[in-house]
Amino acid sequence: MLKKVVFILFAAAFFAVPYFWNTARDYAPGIAVIMGIIFAVCWGNPFSKFTSKITSPMLGATIVGMGCGMNLLQVLQAGAHGLLYTFIGISAALLLGVFAGKLLKLPKDTTWLVSVGTAICGGSAIAAAAPVLKAKAHDIAIASATVFTLNAVALLVFPVIGHWLGFSQEQFGYWAALAIHDTSSVVGAGMQYGPEALEIGTTVKLARALWIVPVTLFLSLFIAEKEPGEKRKVKFKVPWFIPGFLIAAALVTWIPVLEPAGKFIKDLSKYMMIVTLFLIGSNLSREKLKELGLRPILQGLILWIVLSIVWCCAIFFNWVNCVK
Repeated sequence: MLKKVVFILFAAAFFAVPYFWNTARDYAPGIAVIMGIIFAVCWGNPFSKFTSKITSPMLGATIVGMGCGMNLLQVLQAGAHGLLYTFIGISAALLLGVFAGKLLKLPKDTTWLVSVGTAICGGSAIAAAAPVLKAKAHDIAIASATVFTLNAVALLVFPVIGHWLGFSQEQFGYWAALAIHDTSSVVGAGMQYGPEALEIGTTVKLARALWIVPVTLFLSLFIAEKEPGEKRKVKFKVPWFIPGFLIAAALVTWIPVLEPAGKFIKDLSKYMMIVTLFLIGSNLSREKLKELGLRPILQGLILWIVLSIVWCCAIFFNWVNCVK
């Protein structure tokens, strides 16, 4: 009972403290995911079955909520502007990921799941690709834990490096969207860096997430194993929060009377995202850490470091145009 009460108090604190204390807002996303991990690994998550189910819809709901405070035309402009960069990044990540997986002699499903999760949008991409590949639960768990662990590191490290390099909010937003795997970590890093970084990072990241459709289509047609005599089935899945985000932005853009309510929902969603990051961190248990092994971590680490450095250099030297 004590563990449950403390866990609930932590979750409530990660909403209330940043809401009422401005200084805490810049550091809350990183601290939230760290505290979630520490709590789960050291004491155990008392609501693990519940949080593992609720974090995905909570993440989607907060992203849709953030759309309530954004102009649709600016969102589409930012997404279209980053389209070429996301295509280049995803193609390079998949090629490098498959090469690294073969070099490390990883199972095919693990190789593709880690590669897809790194290339597109972390857990959402893994969840979409797993049924297409008919991946086993063990492979899904390993890939998810690998990508999540690196996301947690990125959430802490990226804002520090961005400030050290003197990145503007626009530059950091693009870097986070192109180099960090999971949408929640992109949003969390953007929140720490500033409002423009948050807006650009979120919109470009969602444009990147749309590549789930062609990539899962490719997997179903050319990569997935099929039984003898079985016809290949075309499967793909679009995360529901992407159209939800666009619809929310459209409503506020074209119905001006909704703008004050939209701004309130967007602000509220920022604090709900911090709570969600705490719950996401609490899903990384000691058992999942034991399952990881070294080789999947090495594959994910190679991808993460190479892509982060390449995109960082491209933005720093203005090879990527970060002007909206």
